[in-house]
Amino acid sequence: MSTITDKKTFSCEFFPPKTQSAEEKLAINWKKLNAKKPDFFSVTYGAGGSTRDHTLETVSRIHNEGMPVAPHLSFGGDTAQTIENLLNTYKDKGIKRVVALRGDMPSGMGHARLVYANELVAFIREKTGDHFHIEVAAYPETHPQSKSCGSDIAFLKKKFDAGANSGITQYFYNADAYFHFIDRCQAAGIDQPIVPGIMPISNYSSLARFSDACGAEIPRWIRKQLESYADDSASIAAFGFEVVTELCERLLQGGAPGLHFYTMNRAKPTLTLWDNLNLDSLR
Repeated sequence: MSTITDKKTFSCEFFPPKTQSAEEKLAINWKKLNAKKPDFFSVTYGAGGSTRDHTLETVSRIHNEGMPVAPHLSFGGDTAQTIENLLNTYKDKGIKRVVALRGDMPSGMGHARLVYANELVAFIREKTGDHFHIEVAAYPETHPQSKSCGSDIAFLKKKFDAGANSGITQYFYNADAYFHFIDRCQAAGIDQPIVPGIMPISNYSSLARFSDACGAEIPRWIRKQLESYADDSASIAAFGFEVVTELCERLLQGGAPGLHFYTMNRAKPTLTLWDNLNLDSLR
């Protein structure tokens, strides 16, 4: 177990539910997770604002229950006025943190111009000043659309130069990739905290599809071990918790400023990792 005692930032991410049943399940899960008093919950924003209303509803429910929450935000196919109105809605509610992303353009949008995350950060600062703590995305294994590691770091620096406060990484399973990434960030003059994103392992086939799509590498030895379990979900979960617990221990011991859990709207995997790591002792 980690013995680090410096205060860390811990957060959990949800996606907005699409059905009443899923909404009720998520409410149960965020209340379970809130018992651990994470620094904030974040709620994703679909391609081109496709979940805008659902995101706003979920953020509002979490906020109204007194839990700190950070909505994700991207331009996509939205107008500047739409984004400004949404920012003002969040500001009026007293929400103090947002996650600013480039986002993805939904199919059918033709050749509409993507607004890059640094432009969105600058827009948020222009319209709302210092009201929001702005999180941005970082990619230890390089964004799948980046031309090079160097250009990826340059894009990240633009986000911080535009006014971002801190970063959250894409999930990964190679601690060395994170530490090497941080070294390169510091060499480029980035000194803002960058929190590792953590994805629990409970379903290998889903994880493999998602990882292949978003460019997150599953090390070969982990893939092979997970494949050997076939449909043995208990063994997959046990091995997954072992691997991710050890990853988190190494990250925290190496100086990572916290952990951001991709919960997939489930409480149990994150709660298990939280207890394995004794994160309450780091608060």
